[in-house]
This record gives sequence, structure tokens and C-alpha cells, in this order.
Amino acid sequence: MSTETPNLPGGAMSGLVASAVEYMVDAGQRSVLFLDIMRRRGDQYREHVAQTAPHVLQYAAELIIDGRKLDEPVNYALVRIIPPAGVEIDPERRPFIVVDPRAGHGPGIGGFKADSEIGVAMKAGHTCYFVGFLPEPMPGQTIERIARAEARFIEKVISLHPKADGKPCVIGNCQAGWAVMILASLRPELFGPLIIAGAPLAYWAGVHGKYPMRYSGGLLGGSWLTALTGDLGAGKFDGAWLVQNFENQNPSNTLWTKQYNVYSKVDTEADRYLEFERWWGGHVNLNAEEIQFIVDELFIGNNLAAGKIEMSDGQKVDLRNIRSPIVVFCSKGDNVTPPQQALDWILDCYADVDEIRAYGQTIVYTVHESIGHLGIFVSGGVAKKEHAEFSSNIDLIDVLPPGLYEATFEAKGEETTSSDLVVGQWVMRCEARTLDDIRAMGGNSPEDERRFATAKRVSELNLAAYKKFVQPWIKSMVTPQMAETMRNLHPLRLQYEALSSHNPWMTAVKSAADDIEESRKPVSKDNPFLVFQEQMSKQIVHMLDSWRDSQEALSEAIFLNVYGSPALQAAVGIDPKSEPSRRREMPPEHRAMLEKRIAELKSKIGDGGLREAGIRGLLYAGSVRGMVDERSLEALRNLRRQDTGARMTLSEFKMLVREQFFMLLLDQEAALAAIPKLLPENANERRAAFAAIREVLSASSEISGEVANRLNRVGELFGVDAGAASKVAPFDPKAKAS
Repeated sequence: MSTETPNLPGGAMSGLVASAVEYMVDAGQRSVLFLDIMRRRGDQYREHVAQTAPHVLQYAAELIIDGRKLDEPVNYALVRIIPPAGVEIDPERRPFIVVDPRAGHGPGIGGFKADSEIGVAMKAGHTCYFVGFLPEPMPGQTIERIARAEARFIEKVISLHPKADGKPCVIGNCQAGWAVMILASLRPELFGPLIIAGAPLAYWAGVHGKYPMRYSGGLLGGSWLTALTGDLGAGKFDGAWLVQNFENQNPSNTLWTKQYNVYSKVDTEADRYLEFERWWGGHVNLNAEEIQFIVDELFIGNNLAAGKIEMSDGQKVDLRNIRSPIVVFCSKGDNVTPPQQALDWILDCYADVDEIRAYGQTIVYTVHESIGHLGIFVSGGVAKKEHAEFSSNIDLIDVLPPGLYEATFEAKGEETTSSDLVVGQWVMRCEARTLDDIRAMGGNSPEDERRFATAKRVSELNLAAYKKFVQPWIKSMVTPQMAETMRNLHPLRLQYEALSSHNPWMTAVKSAADDIEESRKPVSKDNPFLVFQEQMSKQIVHMLDSWRDSQEALSEAIFLNVYGSPALQAAVGIDPKSEPSRRREMPPEHRAMLEKRIAELKSKIGDGGLREAGIRGLLYAGSVRGMVDERSLEALRNLRRQDTGARMTLSEFKMLVREQFFMLLLDQEAALAAIPKLLPENANERRAAFAAIREVLSASSEISGEVANRLNRVGELFGVDAGAASKVAPFDPKAKAS
């Protein structure tokens, strides 16, 4: 084989040599600067974990309740976020409460940036509160005890805002989402709208070929390993293991991309990287009993959606008890909580949309096309779009008639109809959906349900065997000092400690980095060696992604074959021929209450006045569109602002809308026929009220088709000419008859 160097023109050779020298100088400098960033990361980690209450909130906060001082102490606290300069808060708007996830990391992710859930809520005029936690759990702390503490927090917020137009809006991120849903089912009277972001509520759900985390419980033989980890921690579970699970889902990012991105952009990326790592490395602990509940009841048992979780007082957690609107935010790009896990609890709880309505429930969901799990509540772009719209239009969501809706967003432009009624940069609308829209996203077959039920049973058997034969020995051998040593030796912690200034070798790195900063010579963007570096990086990412995909495919195949075995299913008490259904029937007591409420509403169809007639007419004409637009609500708000007399509160208005909606649903013709009896004799008042209906309907789009036909019928019922009424000023609330 020839080893001769190819003949290159002298100019090309010298240019290549110059490029090589330039790249080598830059690469050497970047390597030292990268190591110095790692040193700073390690120092930041040590400072962060040394704090009593470490967090990454970017806002000043005032302590309201310290959970450690409650009768049943917990390591949670309620704080009020102090608005930054220039942000005006409306004390009459409902407060927001952001509950952070305790999934191995420290608190603060909901207020990690200025453009965050907290930030956009305050910009919309809402007072904001934050529920965070300390690194160490209190002795005896359980998930149930935390729920009771959070109920105390919400009660306190309500007491601080007696004039607020509605109960608090509560945001639950990731693990906090299911915790908030549990509490809302137990104490529904405390809650305004719920925003549940990236929260696994139906953990078994998914589709083949994706989302392998749902198989992990079965592949590990169940939750006995969770119990063992808690016992090795002397009653505490190290949250670093939860963080490790997240990292294992994306090895190319964990092992390469995250670090390479800093190395390749070492002059500009350090601050952003260190800011995120301060949160990512702030590991916290859970009591063994807490994590055992989470794994047994949710991750493996999938008992939340099935209504099988029971509190110590015997009260069962039934998500159908929630009376507040629920906003579910998920993403197709989230491999931790995919849309199926975020939404399929709806299929478990309700037979159809009519049953959702029978429970008086309003569910709104939105599915992002690509954002990852953390981006749902970290990304500034998401905060400025989805979360900003939720915050600005939370009243729209609160007064929606019961049913299932999908929130969609359209960029506001010059051609946007009634753009002056759009609060932000996006037009939000809630479009009516059915359960078939959720089923169309994919889900489990009956065979899959049997597999997961088998994995659950195997977990129960293995856990029982561990507790009987192994746990006593482990507990007798492990001391708190041994447990602390093992936590300190966790690989995720060591990677921070090893490269901190605590390592004497890193002193030389700092000195060299200081010198390089003064003589830094970045490589030119078109340097061929830099281009080759980028190509190599892409190849490494591709290789790691391919390895991950093959491992996930293998894991899925093992799970499906092992737990799909009819012999194993029969051995653990699962009928291999059964077609399990997790959907629950409506309880007889609720059906009796519903029948009583239906009779009551039918008897009230002829009650009321101009206000009831106006809302009834508006709902009849507008419902044919199958969606509600934020511009229509803003038009209603404008009419409400004109009301200088006694006005309805938001909760009263919500009740009015719901009653009129159900009357139309139960007996549309009778409800319409009763409208003339509700109207005042004054023709001007009737014309003005009809003009207000037209104004609200035209705020979002042109009135045409079936909407126009229905509006004409409403006009006839009001005794006015629909065309002439368009020239009449809207109804003056001061002249209302009721």
C-alpha cells in the first residue's frame, strides 16, 4: 500500500497547514476553557448543595408557610413571588400557584427564567405563589401528608385573596401534576383551573416502538428494587437515581451532545450551561415510603386512572370528582411523558363526551409537535406561547361549557379578525373534541393491558418475597453513615465533585484558563478541520442514537414476550383470554344525583330574565362552530367592563353559562321556546341585547352559514330583525331587567 502524501499545490498545502495550526490552537484553548467550565460547574454544585434551601428561582420570594412547622411536618413550603419592577399585579385576578416536581431535582424550574410559567402569569396580572421543597424529607413524611400540607397552602392563598375573581389556578409540572390531580380529587372545592404539564397520569399507556420507560418496571422485576434502594439509603431514596433514569433515556445527549455543545461554543455557552446544571445537579432525597407509593401505585400499578388509590381514612382517589377545568399540556417529542400517558386517563374515566359533561367536567388539552419533556416547563418559547396564552385566557377556560376541547394557537397577524381583542401574540381557541380524537393517537391493545397487569402482579409477588426474606437483613446491616457514604459516591455526584476546585489539579486549569482569556483566538467558521469536527460529532450522535434505538427495541421485545406469555399470565392469576377494560362505570349515587339535577334544570327552563335569554341565545348560535375563541371572551369582557352597576362574579357567570348550556343540551326546543317569556317588554332592551350577541359572535369570525341561520332564529325569538339589529348599540347592562 502506498504511503506517499498526495501532491498538492504549494499554496493549497500551506493553506491546509495554516488551517491545521489555527484549529489546533483553538482546540487546545477550547479544551482548557471547557475544563474550567467543568471546574466552575463543580464549585457551583458544592455551593448549591451546601445551602439550607437551594433553588433556581429567578425571582425574589416571601415565605408564607413553612411546612416543617405544621402539625404533620413536611419539607415543603409556600412562598409568594415578589413581582419584579415594571410588572403590575391586579389583586382582583385569581392567583396562580406553581407546584414544582420532586423528581430527583431541586425546586425552581417553574420560575427558572424570566420567560417562565411564573413570569408569564405575573405579566398577565396574576399574583403568583410557588410551592417548593427542601433537599431532605421530614421523618414520617408520606405522599398523603404532603397532599394535606398542600391543601393548607391553597387554603392560605384563598384567604389572602378574598376579592379574587375565582379560586387559584394551580400548575403542576411533571410529578407535581399527578400530585395536584390527587389533591383536587380529594378537595375539589379548593381549586380553580388546573394546568397539568408533562405529567404521567396513565403510566401504562403508549404505542409500540416508543416510550420505553413504561417497560422498565417489568424488566426490573417490579418495585422490589425500589424497596432495596430505599433500604440501602437507611429509609431514604436518593433522587439521583431518578435523574439517572432521565439521562438514560437520551444517551447521545447525556454522553456527548450536552458537553460537546459547551466545548464547541465555549465562548458563549458557559452561562446558559451552568445555569441549567445548577438545577440538574441539585439532587434531593425522598423517604422510602414516598417513592414506594409512587412506583407501586403509579408507575407499575397504574392505579390513579383506575381509581384504585385509597387514602388512610378510606377515601378513594377518583379523578372524576374534580370539578375545576383541567388543562393538560403534553408533547409528541416527550419520551418521558408521551401524549398517551398524559391523556389516556380520560379514556379510563369516561365512556364518551356526554359522560364528561354528566360529571360537569371541562377538559382542555394541547399537544406540542416536538418539544421535549423539560421544554414543556423550561423553554422560553413555550412559556411565551402556550403558557402565556393559558395565563391570559384562564377565565375563558374556566367558563367553557363542560366537555372535551383541544387548545390550538394561531399567530396574530395583520389580517387577524378583531386583532385588538387578542391579548398576546397568539390567538387561542378551544375546539370541541371527542374521545376518538384521543384514541387516534394510539394506545394499548387488550393484549398489552394483560401484559402490564401481569407485570404488576409479578411486582407484587417479588416485593412480598423481598420484604419477607431480604429486607430484614438489609435494614439490620445499613447504618445512616453507610447510606450517606453511598449517596456521596453516586456517579452523578462524583462527576461534579471530581472536577471542582476541591481537586488540586483543577487549580492549574483555572490559571491556564485565565491566561487564555487574554489571548483567545477562535477558529474561523470555514476552517476545514472545524467542519470535520462537526461531522464527527454528528456521527457520534448517530451512533449513540442507533445504540439507544436497538436497546429500546430489545427491551420492548423482551417485555412483550415475557409478560405476554400465557403460561406466566395464568401462573400469576391473569386470564390469558380476557379482554381487560380499565374504564369504570358511573356510580349509582352519582347517577341518582345526575337525574335529580336534570329534573331541576328542566324545571328552571322558564326561569330568569334578559341575562339568561342572552346567554342561551349566544350558546345556541355559537355552539354550531364547535369552538370557543379568546376574542369572543374578550368581547364579553368589554361588555362586562361597561357594567357600572352590580355585576356577576366570574363564578356566578360560570354557573349561569353552565346552566343555560345544559338546558339546551337536555331539551333544546323547550329552552328556545322559553326565550320570549324571559325577555323584557322594552323593545330597545331586546334589540340591544341581541346586538351584544351578534358582537360576541362576530369577534372571532364572520357570521355565516348555520351560525347565521341560528342567529336569525334567535332574532325572531327576541322579536327583532337580525339585519337591523346589527346597527344597534350593544345592550347597556345598567338597563338590564334581571
